[in-house]
Amino acid sequence: MTYYQQHQADFLEGLKTFLRIPSISTLSEHKPDIRRAAEFAVNELRAAGMSVAELIEGKGNPLVYAEWLGAPGKPTILFYGHYDVQPPDPLDEWKSPPFEPEVRGDNIYARGACDDKGQVYIQIKAVEGLLKTTGKLPVNVKFLLEGEEETGGEHIEAYVKTKPPRLQADAAVVCDTEMFAPEMPTICVGLRGMVYYELLVQGADHDLHSGVYGGAAPNPMQAVAEIICALKDRDGHILVPGFYDRVVPPSAKEREAWARLPFDEREYTEKEMGARELVGEPGVPLLERVWGRPTVEVHGIRGGFTGEGAKTVIPARAVAKISTRLVAAQRVDESIAQMQAAVKAACPRGVTAELRVLSCGEPSLTNPDNPFIRAAAEALKETFGQETVYIRSGGSIPIVGVFDRNLGIPSVMMGFGLPDDNLHAPNEKFHLPNFYRGIEAIARYLEILGR
Repeated sequence: MTYYQQHQADFLEGLKTFLRIPSISTLSEHKPDIRRAAEFAVNELRAAGMSVAELIEGKGNPLVYAEWLGAPGKPTILFYGHYDVQPPDPLDEWKSPPFEPEVRGDNIYARGACDDKGQVYIQIKAVEGLLKTTGKLPVNVKFLLEGEEETGGEHIEAYVKTKPPRLQADAAVVCDTEMFAPEMPTICVGLRGMVYYELLVQGADHDLHSGVYGGAAPNPMQAVAEIICALKDRDGHILVPGFYDRVVPPSAKEREAWARLPFDEREYTEKEMGARELVGEPGVPLLERVWGRPTVEVHGIRGGFTGEGAKTVIPARAVAKISTRLVAAQRVDESIAQMQAAVKAACPRGVTAELRVLSCGEPSLTNPDNPFIRAAAEALKETFGQETVYIRSGGSIPIVGVFDRNLGIPSVMMGFGLPDDNLHAPNEKFHLPNFYRGIEAIARYLEILGR
């Protein structure tokens, strides 16, 4: 029996302790919990046997840094993860308290179980097992964990942009993604970037009576609707001039690989999404729509009267939250200029419209023939007993682009979550067999790199 098999109960108890800390980065009242979670991670890294484990203070929540550099001449791996979590609301939909982890069947349920505390803990325990059993690691290892991933990651981005020598590495390993299906080891090679906007539309300088002024007064709510409809048509085709210019279609090899994936479109629509039917660009296959095409989405519109009963008011102001997802080769700065120009062109008479950027992250795409990717695929195949598949993700992990641009290193995205793990939703879970095998897979990955 290996060290990893002998200590599964210990790993589970440690994970439960981590999950009990309500390190919600979006709520200021949880600042003390954020620090507790960071200190927990530092203590775990020290106990694992890392030579250095400390907090990096700065503007924002502390970063966790650790290193073990006792393998001269071998590659250096930078493990990334985040210890902050999303708010648990709505609480009444949880079957067990979100910060009292509960094991039901083969799953552990808690906020942060999969995103990302469980996957961070996989990395730490993989390193621990090698150090406890052999006294050394096959490669050099560094950790950089953050506590602001769910709120924009400003501290870590500012830190990485300074290109500190201690972050020099050959590749980053990010365990914040999912497997395509149960028992199917998966490496994500592409992420969409994102720009999150706030659209502010101003009409008159105060609300107006629609009977007295209707037909003459500018209406910001109507204006918001017109602007949004000028950005994307009913088929999901983006109308912003130049927005598709840099979009590179997936290769024939990639499309063929995606077509072979076990995918039930009806189950995806009805069970996973709970929707009546799918929408989007006609003629573009579904996985390409969500992995390889840019999007414009509206997340909320605020303004005017929405209370009970009636109030005949023309609002002075309206606000919309809008995001774009970008694919490889698109550029954040260029896309922002395109969106702002499109909003300006679509702005109706009588109102002003301002499109503000709230946060952004670059897209990324890694060549699967990269040796660090190939080693990960080999480790996953050995651990799970199945061929590793390569996918992209429609989501965004901004740090991947930050590592690429500032450190010049590829990111190996080998995650162990499942599509139904309810990330950011009630009853978030992590499949415990994936937790345990994930630890072994990461350890095996380091051994393969050490060859």
